[in-house]
Amino acid sequence: MKHHQHRVEQDRRPQGLSRRALLGSGGAAALGLALSGGGASDVSAAVSGIGTERVDAAGSRQAGIARPRVAQPHLLLAVYDLTGDPAAVLAALGALILELVEGRDRALVGLDPGDLTVTVGAGPRLVAAARKDAPGAEALPTFPREEIDDRHRGGDIVVQVCASDPLLLPLVLLRLAEKTPALRERWRQRGSRGTEERVRRGHSAPRNLLGFVDGIAVPTTKEEFAASVWIPDGPAAGGTVMVVRRMEIDVAAFRSLSVAEQEAAIGRRRASGAPLSGGRIGDDVNLQAKSADGRYLLPIDAHARRAHPRPTGVPLMMRRSYSMDEPLGLLFISMQSELSTFTRTLERMSESDALLAFTRTTASGSFLVLPGFDRDRPLGSSLFGVA
Repeated sequence: MKHHQHRVEQDRRPQGLSRRALLGSGGAAALGLALSGGGASDVSAAVSGIGTERVDAAGSRQAGIARPRVAQPHLLLAVYDLTGDPAAVLAALGALILELVEGRDRALVGLDPGDLTVTVGAGPRLVAAARKDAPGAEALPTFPREEIDDRHRGGDIVVQVCASDPLLLPLVLLRLAEKTPALRERWRQRGSRGTEERVRRGHSAPRNLLGFVDGIAVPTTKEEFAASVWIPDGPAAGGTVMVVRRMEIDVAAFRSLSVAEQEAAIGRRRASGAPLSGGRIGDDVNLQAKSADGRYLLPIDAHARRAHPRPTGVPLMMRRSYSMDEPLGLLFISMQSELSTFTRTLERMSESDALLAFTRTTASGSFLVLPGFDRDRPLGSSLFGVA
């Protein structure tokens, strides 16, 4: 892949409302109305009508992880450095998020927030300074196939903005930057999710740029979330550890493989999502299944085998990833109660995973997604105190 220089220039150029954002889902309808002479109220209605049911920002856990159940189709994620008192900055962020999600901040220029969610996490430097033994105090180690400069590794604060209306995303980050000057942006990335495919009752997942359903094996029930995603106790109770990895994928090279070769690399059927070991899309892969001549039905280096939690003895990760077009690839996002769930999984994958051969990671970080908040309980107050 030869897009490194273009990627850096994209990170550094002024961040505004791009043509892509305007022509995204809903933006095209708004533009069409504008060109045909429709009034401002018509344009607003066309854009605002995209959103679904409101997602409450207040609660014991932050929105944007398990709520809404189906992840919104558009994401804009940004990573920042922080100067000053974390308690004060986080409290200000939380208060502003409540205003934005409730549609009471004029920075949204009259757009309905719809299913907007804004999720905030703190990086290892801040967490370790507050409490060395807290989840999230440990930074991600380095891994093979990384090409990451200092600017794109780590960070103090992550903000994940998701919505059905893509126009909301840059407006939200702009407002956060205006109101919290103590945050200095390192990098940002936009992502999108395709049409959801039914996996099993209560769970669906989108296809990625390789054509395969992505996010099949994830926790879906309250019991599974409690066992593998939510931090159970301490000042971070109700939070989770987020891992973010910007993975550029050589889509052209992968696409040059035959469909059978692609399926062998992934470990699933491209059309149906069913595991090569047999069964339906929602069934767990059978790591021991063999053919009549003794060959494993699921190849030794298949991604579905190498990423499976059973051999490493870790719980399921909650993966909430988004496809990218600039650069082409996947913004991998996972949530887990312990960072080791991710690190042990990637260590095993790095030994032999056919899919990783088509990737390189160009940005990476881990963050403690802070417990939920409301007007009486500021964001981050359980760990950083009250400003």
